[in-house]
Amino acid sequence: MNYLATYKRILAIAENGLYYGRDVFDKERYDELKQLALQLISHLGNEPLTKLQTIAAQDSGYQTPKMDVRAWIMHHQQILLVKGKDTKQWALPGGYAEIGLSPVENCIKEVYEETGLHVSVVGMQGIFDTDKRPDIPQYAQFYKLVFRCEVINGSFQDNSEVSETAYFDINHLPSLDLKRTTPEQLQKLALSHPPYLE
Repeated sequence: MNYLATYKRILAIAENGLYYGRDVFDKERYDELKQLALQLISHLGNEPLTKLQTIAAQDSGYQTPKMDVRAWIMHHQQILLVKGKDTKQWALPGGYAEIGLSPVENCIKEVYEETGLHVSVVGMQGIFDTDKRPDIPQYAQFYKLVFRCEVINGSFQDNSEVSETAYFDINHLPSLDLKRTTPEQLQKLALSHPPYLE
């Protein structure tokens, strides 16, 4: 049994009950259920309860999966990765999708902000569902959209998120930020024709 997926489902039901519920006593019950689910997720994922409560308070309302966009950029059979300033680990360039932009526009924006490169999106490389990965507990469910991109121009500029960029052989990878990119995902993406779908 995937306990994390079950706890997140309970949390989503509680949030939806709080959002749609009209009876004050039902809302109290849903809020209690929400707090219990957060405690279970905190315990299972080793995340501080106060941190999860803060995230949940900012993300109230009807619950749906979140979207993460990433770029697959190849050069001489090597893949472009970025090193996070906070984690000191590597990942595909990208991040959370922002409202008001399409998935493709979000990807182009994220690549430029993190790498200084102007890219064009030429296709879909793969789609991942983080709920299929119980090995790396995450508070929310994410759909990770990985777009195949080609570099138009540009060069790396120091920024608040990324300390460096580099191309790596798929079989000789650096220390990866596993919440963002895993070796298994990169292997699946490298072999995906047509796009890898999860």
